[in-house]
Formats: sequence, C-alpha cells, structure tokens
Amino acid sequence: MIPFNDLKPLVGKYRAEIDAAIARVLDRGWFILGPEVEAFESEFAAFHGTGQHAIAVANGTDAIELALRAAGIVRGDEVITTPLTAVPTVCAIERAGAIPVFADIDPATCNLNPDAFRDAITQRTRAVVPVHLYGRPADMPAILAIARPAGLLVIEDCAQAHGATIGGKCVGTFGNLAAFSFYPTKNLGAFGDGGAILTSDAAMAAKIRRLRNYGQGKQYQHLERGVNSRLDDIQMAILRVFLRHLPAHTEERRRIAKAYRARLGSLCLQEPGSDLGHVYHLFVLRHPQRDGMRQWMSDKGAGSGIHYPLPVHLQPAYADLGFAAGSLPFAEAAAREVLSLPLSIGLSPVDIESVCDAVSSFPQGAR
Repeated sequence: MIPFNDLKPLVGKYRAEIDAAIARVLDRGWFILGPEVEAFESEFAAFHGTGQHAIAVANGTDAIELALRAAGIVRGDEVITTPLTAVPTVCAIERAGAIPVFADIDPATCNLNPDAFRDAITQRTRAVVPVHLYGRPADMPAILAIARPAGLLVIEDCAQAHGATIGGKCVGTFGNLAAFSFYPTKNLGAFGDGGAILTSDAAMAAKIRRLRNYGQGKQYQHLERGVNSRLDDIQMAILRVFLRHLPAHTEERRRIAKAYRARLGSLCLQEPGSDLGHVYHLFVLRHPQRDGMRQWMSDKGAGSGIHYPLPVHLQPAYADLGFAAGSLPFAEAAAREVLSLPLSIGLSPVDIESVCDAVSSFPQGAR
C-alpha cells in the first residue's frame, strides 16, 4: 500500500542533523523557552522577510486564539472564516470569545470567496481569518481590499502554507497577524505539536510573548491574563533543521504536483495563477463519485485522504451557529467531492505513477 503520508523517509534523510540538534538541547539542559526557541523565532521571522517578528506557541490552534486576543478581539465580536477548514480554525475563534461566521468558498480554489466575505460583514464583524487551504494562497489582495476600508483585522491561517507566496511575498505577511502550525504532517513539521504567530508589529509581538507565558512580563509580574502556550527547545531544534530544507522540500512537492497534473488533468483543482506560489501541502482532486474512487484506489494499493468530508458549519458541535444544510452550497459540494492524493517528501516516481494509474483506471460512472 502506498501510504497517504509517510514521514519515515524524511526522518531518515536528516537523521544525523536531527540527532545532533536534539543532543545540543540535552547537553545544554535548557528545555522550555530557551536558546533554541529564540533562534528558531529569529530564523522563521527572517524567512518571511525583514521587519517580521515570530513568536513560538504550543500549537496552531493557540496561535490563532492568541493572535485574535492580542489584536483586541473580545467576547461577542464576529469573526468571518471559511467553512472548508479544519475544525481547529473555528475552535480557536470561539476560544478567543468571538462568534464564528462562515462565508462560502470559491469553487475553483476551495479558498474563501472574497465576495461571500463581503456579504457576510455585519456591524459586529471585527476580523476575518482567511485560510490558505491545501498550500494554495487565498486571494489576499481582494480580501484586504474589503477588510481595510471596513476597519477589520486580518488574521491569516497559514497552517498549510509554509513558504507559500503571492507575487513573491510570503503569506503570513499580508494581514495584521498570521498563525502557523508545526504539526508533524505540515510542510514544516515538528515531532509533536507546535505553532507560531507572525507579525510586523513589535508591540503586538511583545504582548503575545506575555500571553503565551501566563501574561508574564518580568518574572512573577503578570500584566494581563494569559495562558500556558510555551514551546520546548527540542521541538524548536528539530524545526530549525527542517526550516533549512523547506525551500528544497517545496520544490519537491511542486515536482510531485506537476507529475500528477500531467497525468490527471481535468480532475485536479484549477491551476493557480502564475503569481500564486502554491506549496502543495495537499494535492487535491474533485470527483462526483469521490467515495467510490477512494475505495477503488485502496483496492489497488494507493492511500488517500479527504480534507474535509464535512464542512464545519454542518458539524454537530456547531449546529447552534445557525448555518443550515444548503446555506453554503459551494463548500458543501466540495466536501462531497475532494480527494487528497499521497504527497510527501521521498514519494518515488514509481509510486506517483501507481497512484495515477489507480485514479485514471477508475471506471467512468462508477459509484
């Protein structure tokens, strides 16, 4: 079976560097918010360009929540986002005290539709959280053109888009703040949970550093009510290894995606424009008989995934938000049809061909 996501080749390729990084932390004996955290924050900020500040936190969900809290979101504020995302995006909005409001997607990209975002704005709207889904940048110029005149905060969810660009500029640097996840399967993944917040506002960065550590400024002096969202040095040391190799990994993902596109053509989501730097966290097809195709692929030894089979507004936990079935038709249609193909560092050309053979041999009209 060709696994949907296999991390073992990545670990094996860099095992010596990883072992040396971990040993460095063990020899130093400083394990929480130590030199490795500071070094990673500096390197991750520099990766995104001059003037950026990066603050490491415990996970991507905390990153969104603390970004919203630091930006002044309070209980009862409305925050608009896409329904076609991982539940943690919405969980973080609610943990910040806000009310999630969903706007439909662009069916060609599966990202937030700017026109739907505009239509969802009310007098209570304070922010928008666009998600760069699958590694494809959302339409940030259009979203900003709506948000800025309306006085809305823009918090980018970059959990799937490390290193993605628009016109050569990294996602995460367009809005007021950005949130990243370093879950192991991400393009830049640790060996456990992890996250970061990016901002160009030095005062905002200082506030988030306090919030992640119980609101503490100086030791035992707590300036605001914070949380425990501290990240450990072993994870940061590992991420420093992978950050050095992220550009090469991105090019490998793009080569795999190009090979899939060459064989599978019209089944693929629309090719991004030439100015969009897609990083292919996932390679996604759409097919009206998605479930049948997935079983067919499994029978032929090819794994797959679904991102996501049920949009957040139809999840039982969020039924009280008032978005009935049929209210966001493009997201609902996508959830019935999207299928993610295997895509991980080290996926061989033979495996790529085998996946393509499985997909292309699916009988027309099968269910």
